[in-house]
Amino acid sequence: QVQLAESGGALVQAGGSLRLSCVASGSSFSINAMGWYRQAPGKQREFVAHISAGGSTNYADSVKGRFTISRDNAKNTVYLQMNSLKPEDTAVYYCKLEQWLNGMEYWGKGTLVTVSS
Repeated sequence: QVQLAESGGALVQAGGSLRLSCVASGSSFSINAMGWYRQAPGKQREFVAHISAGGSTNYADSVKGRFTISRDNAKNTVYLQMNSLKPEDTAVYYCKLEQWLNGMEYWGKGTLVTVSS
């Protein structure tokens, strides 16, 4: 069974920074791609950032230059460093694991980020 546990969400003022973490268990972490998504109330879940097993990264245009996704395979953890936060970044942030073996996708429960002005 694959389980993902996000942490690091908080209330922060605009312009501040946060680092989200997602710890994965029950899968071969190092060969799996990982991603971060977010969902604001009343909106669909949207892509934020992605990192492949080889370390290649992709970002949504809205966060390029401000957010950085990284991974530590020894800790089975993917991170999202968020800088220069804006009120429009307010959302529940979800971690996703893309299992290389069979293409299955798994989601964490989410962690809330609130950016105040």
